[in-house]
Amino acid sequence: MKKSILHIALILIISVLTVSTLSFKKVDLSTYKTEGMVLNFHVPIQSDAAPALDEEVVFDLFLGKTYVGFKEALGFKESRGSYTVVNRFGYMGKYQFSKSTLKMIGIYNAARFMEDACLQEKAFGAYASRNKWILRRDIKRFDGRYIGGVKVTESGILAAAHLAGAGNVKKFLRSFGAEGFQDANGTSIRHYLKKFSGYDTSHIVPNRKAKVL
Repeated sequence: MKKSILHIALILIISVLTVSTLSFKKVDLSTYKTEGMVLNFHVPIQSDAAPALDEEVVFDLFLGKTYVGFKEALGFKESRGSYTVVNRFGYMGKYQFSKSTLKMIGIYNAARFMEDACLQEKAFGAYASRNKWILRRDIKRFDGRYIGGVKVTESGILAAAHLAGAGNVKKFLRSFGAEGFQDANGTSIRHYLKKFSGYDTSHIVPNRKAKVL
């Protein structure tokens, strides 16, 4: 009896394997093609994500030329994106504001400013709105033109105003680059015009009296 059961079980196993083999042979693999597909993928390693401090970094974080990409790239250039940085000249936070600029947009408590990332983001928006209002005519006049081989764009102008102040950017544009400016670290208006060119800053609404609080 046991031999019969084993014999039947063996026959069943052989039958299943035979059917599976025959089914596999019926699959038409000619329809599975890789022609035209991009099969080379780059996976970043730690060294890709952690450049040395003295290297020039192209920052995008997959944000492209959006408004968020603009402010994140500018914040990264100013402080490597750190809300807690105070540099040797006393400029504070992710976007490196001076106390006088903060007071102009309604922030009088520097300690609170340094502890509140949301407040720092609002400060950036308010300051950009003020600068866009001050430079509105210059943006209209110079957007798309070239000065010293650099294409002038609205985002480049606003980034340069964050660096040097709207007044200095006016002088630079209206003198066609003859009246330049460099900050204490040697960074120029021309450099910011080029580095932050072509971002979508239409989100920024011009406002002469923009304040945070």
